Amino acid sequence: MIDSSMGLSYSNRSGRMVAAFTEQMELEHKERALRHRLQSLGSVIVAFSGGVDSAYVAYVATQVLGDRALAVTADSPSYPAVHKREALEFARRFGLHHLIITTDEIRDERYRRNPTNRCYYCKTELYAKLRRLAEARGFAAICDGVNADDLGDFRPGRQAAREAGVISPLVECRLTKADVRELSRRAGLPTWDKPASACLASRIPYGMEVTVDKLKVIERGEDILRQLGFKVFRVRHHGDIVRLEFGRDELPRAMSMEMAERLTKAFKALGFTYVTIDLEGYRSGALNETLKGRRLPVL
Repeated sequence: MIDSSMGLSYSNRSGRMVAAFTEQMELEHKERALRHRLQSLGSVIVAFSGGVDSAYVAYVATQVLGDRALAVTADSPSYPAVHKREALEFARRFGLHHLIITTDEIRDERYRRNPTNRCYYCKTELYAKLRRLAEARGFAAICDGVNADDLGDFRPGRQAAREAGVISPLVECRLTKADVRELSRRAGLPTWDKPASACLASRIPYGMEVTVDKLKVIERGEDILRQLGFKVFRVRHHGDIVRLEFGRDELPRAMSMEMAERLTKAFKALGFTYVTIDLEGYRSGALNETLKGRRLPVL
């Protein structure tokens, strides 16, 4: 008598193997497409924040184009100092041609008012400076690190990129966040498992003014959480209230009485009246949840 379950088990294993092989081939095809696309541009400036995506684009561009690839990091009050240090270290370790410039979006009143399209004004400032740099140094194109998954999120900065003619090679080659992480892991890049990052202004709810003082307080708060050993977190500035988000795995530790007391003391010392922990934990773009069903004025 033949045990049909054995045949079914083998069939399932075989199907998984075929699926894994297909995924592997597709990922390799995407990687080759990315290299070919960057090569076709001749020379590029990469907007390099030091995050997972822009680091991978800068790394591959450097491999393909050598000194015809320039990674440029924009420094401003909304850019955390820890990210700047990490970007410098990444550039040194992997031989990137790297430049740090200063952007002045905080001087733009429209940006400071923090409308729902705040990122548009920030990216417009960035791309204008990158465009001038590209023209002065003879670079043919400007690239960013937007990936295929980002297209489904609310990202007004994409409009600024389109207006400035910025190229998104990861999108063109259909590379998702998971793809970039896996290819980064294979390449030995330390950014492969780096938590998602965003500018400090993204911690301030839409409609509440962005100020240098608030950005400094947020940065100090996140430095405190980092020193306490947390890996995934956000400090959300709601005026007198601070709302702390933690990764789901770290939420129980954050909510222990001992840690709650330490957090309360530390954040009240930063000037907050009330210290709260978000019970849903960290999720990317949490402040965009306020946009569901309504829109704040776009300036």
